[in-house]
Amino acid sequence: MQQIGVIGAGPVGQGLAKRLVALGYVVRIANSRGPASLRDVAKSTGAEPIDITDISAGAAVLVLAIPFGRVPDLPKSVVSSLPGDAIIVDAGNYYPRRDGAIPEIDQGLPESQWISRKLGVPVVKAFNSIIASRLVDQCRPAGDRRRIALPVAGDDLANRRAIMALVEAFGFDAFDAGSLAESWRQQPGQPAYCTDATRAELRLLLARADREMAKRNRDKATEILSKLPEDYPADQLVRASRILVGLDKLRPASWFAILRLAATIALRKQRRRDAVKDRVASPS
Repeated sequence: MQQIGVIGAGPVGQGLAKRLVALGYVVRIANSRGPASLRDVAKSTGAEPIDITDISAGAAVLVLAIPFGRVPDLPKSVVSSLPGDAIIVDAGNYYPRRDGAIPEIDQGLPESQWISRKLGVPVVKAFNSIIASRLVDQCRPAGDRRRIALPVAGDDLANRRAIMALVEAFGFDAFDAGSLAESWRQQPGQPAYCTDATRAELRLLLARADREMAKRNRDKATEILSKLPEDYPADQLVRASRILVGLDKLRPASWFAILRLAATIALRKQRRRDAVKDRVASPS
C-alpha cells in the first residue's frame, strides 16, 4: 500500500494524512473546495493536495474522512477510478445534529453498511473510534502497556487484515471487530467510542455494546461537547469517557476530569447568562 488517498481535510483527515506521510506513504488529500484551499494543510501534513475527481487514481487505500451525510454527494469518479483491488476505509461517524436524520441508520442499519450501499462497494470501518488529535500524539510501539487498541470491521477478511496492518503501523493495536454488520459496536454512543481502550479493555467494551442505549448516549455526548470550548483538552475528554464506561474508577485524575467537565459547562452557561443580561441592560 504505497499510495493512499484521503478525502476530507478536517481534524481526522489531517491527522491521518500527517501520520501516513510520517510512515513513508505517498499521501494525496482532497476536499470539496479544491486543491487551492489545501495549501496550509499540505504544509502541515506533507500530503499532496489534489482535485477530488483525481484522488482515486493509483490509490491502494482511500480513506473517507468527511462529514457522514456528505458521502452520497461524492463524485462518481471517486469509486469508478479506484483500482480494482483498492480498499475504501470509512473513518466517519453519524451525528444527526450535523448530518441530518438518516432513517435507515436510525432504524438500526450500521453506519458503514449504509456507506457501502450508497457507494456500491465494500468498505472497512476503522479510525472512527478515537479523537482525531490522538491519531498523531498517542502512537506507541508494540508491547507498550499504554498502547491504544482500535477496532477494524469489514466483510472481506483480506481487506480487514490489510487495514489492521495499517493500524499497527500507525502505532495502535489493531482489534479484529468482525464483519461490517458488527461495526455498530464501535459507533458513537457505545462504550468503545473514544475511551482509548487497551486491547483487553476493548474486547470487553465491544461485547457490552447496546443498540438501544447508544442513540441516547450519542446525543447526550453531542450536547455536552457543544457546550465545551473547541480547545478543550482531549485527554480530559478521554478520562471522563473512561469513567462513564466503568474504567479507571480508582484513579483520582479521572474523577477530577469529570469535575472539570462539569465546572467548565457550568461556567460557560453562567457567562452566556451574563452576556444576555448585559445585552438586555444595554440595548443598542
